[in-house]
Order: sequence, then structure tokens, then C-alpha cells
Amino acid sequence: MQDATGQRLGEILVAQSWVHAEQVEEALELQKLRPRRVGELLLDLGYIEEESLLRALALQFHLDYEPEVRKQVESSLTTKVPISFIREYQMVPYKHTDAGYLVAINDPINLLPLDDLRLLLDGNVTPVLCSKEDIQFIIDTYFEQQSENAGELIDNIVLSGEDEGKVHSLDHSESERDLLDLANEAPIIKLINLVISGAVKERASDIHLEPFEHSVRVRYRIDGVLYEKFTVPRAQQAALVSRVKIMANLNIAEHRLPQDGRIKIRLSGKEIDIRVSIIPIAHGERVVMRILEKGSFLFSLTQLGMDERDHQIMDRLITASHGIILVTGPTGSGKSTTLYAALQQVNSPDKNIITVEDPIEYLIPGISQIQVRPKIGLTFAAGLRSILRQDPDIILVGEIRDMETAEMAVQASLTGHLVFATLHTNDSSGAITRLMNMGIEPFLVTSSTIAIQAQRLVRRICSSCKESYTPDAESLHELGVPLDDPRCKELMRGRGCEKCSERGYLGRSGIFELLAMSSRIQEMVLQGADSNAVKREARLEGMRTLREDGAQKVLRGETTVEEILRVTRDEALDSA
Repeated sequence: MQDATGQRLGEILVAQSWVHAEQVEEALELQKLRPRRVGELLLDLGYIEEESLLRALALQFHLDYEPEVRKQVESSLTTKVPISFIREYQMVPYKHTDAGYLVAINDPINLLPLDDLRLLLDGNVTPVLCSKEDIQFIIDTYFEQQSENAGELIDNIVLSGEDEGKVHSLDHSESERDLLDLANEAPIIKLINLVISGAVKERASDIHLEPFEHSVRVRYRIDGVLYEKFTVPRAQQAALVSRVKIMANLNIAEHRLPQDGRIKIRLSGKEIDIRVSIIPIAHGERVVMRILEKGSFLFSLTQLGMDERDHQIMDRLITASHGIILVTGPTGSGKSTTLYAALQQVNSPDKNIITVEDPIEYLIPGISQIQVRPKIGLTFAAGLRSILRQDPDIILVGEIRDMETAEMAVQASLTGHLVFATLHTNDSSGAITRLMNMGIEPFLVTSSTIAIQAQRLVRRICSSCKESYTPDAESLHELGVPLDDPRCKELMRGRGCEKCSERGYLGRSGIFELLAMSSRIQEMVLQGADSNAVKREARLEGMRTLREDGAQKVLRGETTVEEILRVTRDEALDSA
């Protein structure tokens, strides 16, 4: 790479002591096999950081390098240049000066589009080098600022009336484009794009479109709690639902039966899967879209929030040669995340791991995953039966729903397989009762099950607005915290800030109740003890209940008293 003065990039990098001459030579040799720029090859080889490369390019092309461009973006520039131009050429005007406009770029070679930008802005432009990450940040911010006013967009739809009752077809090429590139489409399409992109930006797990007599309510589930965003006139309900159906390849003419589908989109360069569920209700069709961002939520066991005792027990259990490990809790309690984390930890070339799931939420390299398809007879039980012929070491059953699946899981564990599975119960001891109610004999439950973990997800206090306060004695008593504990004199809560959208919470963590099947508990189950008696014995053996585990997180300043009481309300009802 060479500029008008003949100075080479490699020479600048060596002169600045950012790389060694031998490393540049290696990149030049590699360039003969892989026709790419020397700077890119040095980055791939790990010999240089992007910042050093950009500083060298700035010296070579006599440009400025700006490491803090994000802090200088002027929102007034966001309406002057089409988003399609910015995304195609990766050139973003971010600041107006007396001399013209500063434009963030990452590639100093391709400067021809600056001429078009000069015409669009009607002024001089000065390119400034910055990182790809910063340019992507500005693009995302640009789109958000340009489209965030849902009220104006809805008003435009109502005033124009052009989209009422209309259905917009989805071209094949459209499904391959980034959602942000579709910003200039028809108003209904723009509104659905706004709803989806807004949900992703706010880290929502679900989008709800709910029709009522005079309006359609749009809500996001963020960190487990639903928040209303805005409402749309009822007249646009049919067009909104039809657009979602088209994106999910569903039957737009069917309004009487429930439908399920899937949408695959690209947003800011990331692939996102959306599970769509549509059901008919009194005032029309209700839509729920679950957002699954590929590869973003695969945690390790150490990141889930387990305390030291539970983590050590779980580490030991997931290396067992056989048995069933059950994870229980309501929908949305993070059961799949825990099982994926466990599978990732035991995943190795000497293990044959096969799963049967509905749906497959995240693909894990090295693991064979089966999607349940009840319409063609591929149920959990049928999939599990077939898996046993595939010489597995570890099996994951997405959910035990019936006696047939439960029996297959038990038989698999008794024949030398380690089985992970989920079950819908409120607490750990209740899973034993549930299995027996399904028809599994007590001696089979005790001989196959090695551990049951109940869990919930609780919101974490936002670190940016965390503040201390003195809690009231009544809340502490309800939580079960001794009033003489010195840690409860000053607890933490979120004040609310821009980063957490004034909610005081940002992100979630797990609280856990891990019941290991000891010989004493096995004996109690065989004697017909109820779940409460089993739970009392487990606590005597060291198990912490969900509320007790949550109380420790409150005392450590990770979450609030109110959050733990909200999430473990069913535990208090059970104990009552």
C-alpha cells in the first residue's frame, strides 16, 4: 500500500515500532497467496491492533485519526444523507465545522464517494479515520434517530390511508437485505421494521402486538417485564398482522386458526431469528414474536450466577456417566440457557452429544440437534427413541411433557446415558411429585434422577445508577434476612438513568435451588414422602431455596428486595 509520496504502510509501521520488519515480510509473503491488503493481513495475524493500523494509515494519507468520534456525533446531520448511501460506502458525516463537514471513514483508499457526499451536504467534506466499530455505532444511532418517532410514522399512515387493508409482498431479495436498509419502504413495512429494530436495541426478548376494540397495543418484554411502547389505530391491525405473516411465510388468508412461523433477518450486520406465534382473539389476531439473536446468549456455567456450593455440585454432576439432571421452572426462567451452558462445558471430541428440542434456540458447534416436528410424528419421545440408536453419551431432552417421554428418559439414564431435561414445576422437590403423577414408579425416579435444579431470572441493578439506601424491616422480614445481619443496614437499588431507560435495572441473573438426590432423600421418596418433606430434608443437607439464594444476591448488591419478592412469590404461597 503506497500513497502519492511513495511511502509504504509497512515502512511507517516499522518506523513507529508498531510491528517488526520480519512480520511485515511475513504478511507480504502471505499476500501472494491471499490477495488482501497488508494492513488487513497484519490484523489477521494478530501482529497489530486496529488503532495502530489506523494511525499508520492517517500518517500515510495525511488524514486525521479520531479515536473518540462517538462523543462528537451531531444528530442534526442524520436527515441529510440517505441511510442506504451511508451503509454502502461506510461514510458517516458526524460533525459540522466552519470549514464544512467531518466525515468518519475506515478505508482511505476509496474516497470517490466523498464527491457525492459533498453534493448531498452542499458543503466541503473532510475525511477522518476511525474504527469500523465506531462507524457501525454511528450508523445504528443514525437509523435509531431517524426512525424512533413512532408517533409521527403512525400519524403518516393514518393521514395517507394508503396502507389500510393492503398487503405488501415480500420479495426474495428483501429477505437477504439488512432490516435497516428497508427504511424507505411503505409506512406499514417501516412501522414493523421500527418495532423489531427497537426491540433489539432495547434488548427485548419478546414483542407483543395485541388488538383491542379501538387500538393495537405494542409491548416489549425487557428483562422479564412487559413495557408498553405505543399504540396503533385499530384500522391498521390487519395490515400489521399481514406484514408479519408474510415475513414468517404464513397463510395470510387464515384468520381463524393459530399459526406459528419463523423470521430470519439481518440487523446491523447481525443475524437474528424471530419465532412468531399468532392466535385469534375477540378483536382480531394477537401476535407474539420471540427474538433470538444468534450466538449472543450462550453463557458458561460460571456466568449464570450460581453460588460456589451449587457451582461445584453442578460441575461434578455434569461429568457423571449416567443419570437424569432436571432443570425446572416456568417459561422464560432460563432453563434452556442453563442446559446449553452445561452442554458447552462437557462438549468435547470424545463425547457424542445429541439433543431433541422444540425449538432449537441456538446452534452449538459439535453437537447434533434435532428439531421436534409433531405434525409428522417426530415428537420428543420418538426423537429420543431414535437417539438411543445413535450411540450417544449425553442426551438433552428439551422438555418432558408426557409419560412416554419420561419413561424413555428414565430408560436412557438406566442404560448408561447422561440425560439433561427440563420440566415445568415451581420448585425442585415438586419435580419428583410431577414425575410420579406422570406414571413413573418411585423406585425408577430415585434410581435415575441424580439432581433437580429449580431456577428463576431476576433483574440486575444498573451499574451506572446504582445507589445505596436503608431498607424497611418489613421487606427484610418477608425476604427472610435476619435484621441483625450488618449487611442489611445499607442495600443497593437503581436510581434510573439513560443507560437503563430510567428503569434502574439492566440485564438479568439467575437464582437457583439445587437439590442433589442423596440416599436419605431417595429413601423418603420410596416411603411416599410429599414434596414439602423432601424440601425440608434437602435444606437440612445444605440446599438453599430460591428466595434464600436471592436474598444473598440482595445482600451482595446485585439485585433488589422487591425483585426477589416479585420473582419468588409462588414460593411464599407454597410455604403458606
